[in-house]
Amino acid sequence: MTTERVRDAMISDPRALPGTASAQEAGHVLTPPEVRAVYVVDADGALTGVLTRKTLVATVVAGGLDPTRTAIGPLAEEPYYTIDADTPLDQAFHFLEEHDAERVPVVEQGRLVGVLSRSVLQRRLAEDEDPDDE
Repeated sequence: MTTERVRDAMISDPRALPGTASAQEAGHVLTPPEVRAVYVVDADGALTGVLTRKTLVATVVAGGLDPTRTAIGPLAEEPYYTIDADTPLDQAFHFLEEHDAERVPVVEQGRLVGVLSRSVLQRRLAEDEDPDDE
C-alpha cells in the first residue's frame, strides 16, 4: 500500500496573481463567494503572499486608493502556514487540526502548486478508511 501525499488530495491550480496585478484584478478573482483568498506569486511561481477580501476592502476601498493603480504585492500578507506537496495525508490532517486551519497553500520547492482544504482532506481520508477497521 502506498502512502498518499498532499499532492493526491490538493486542489490544483489555485487562483494566483503576480504581485504587480491590480487590486481591481484581485477583486474580480475574489468575487465568487467560494473564493476566500487570492495567492500572490512572483515571476517564478513562488508564493509571496495571500490577499483576502477583508484586506482588500480595508486597505484599498476604505483607504480611498485607486483599485486600478494599486498593486497587490505590497497589500498581501505573508501566509501563516504552507505545507509541502509530499507530506503524507495523515500528517497533513494533524497539521490542519493542530493549527485550526481550513485551507493551506501547498508548495513544492517554494512554488505554489495547490491548496489543501480540510473538508476535502476529511472526505478523502474517510473514503480511504476500511469498513472492517470500525
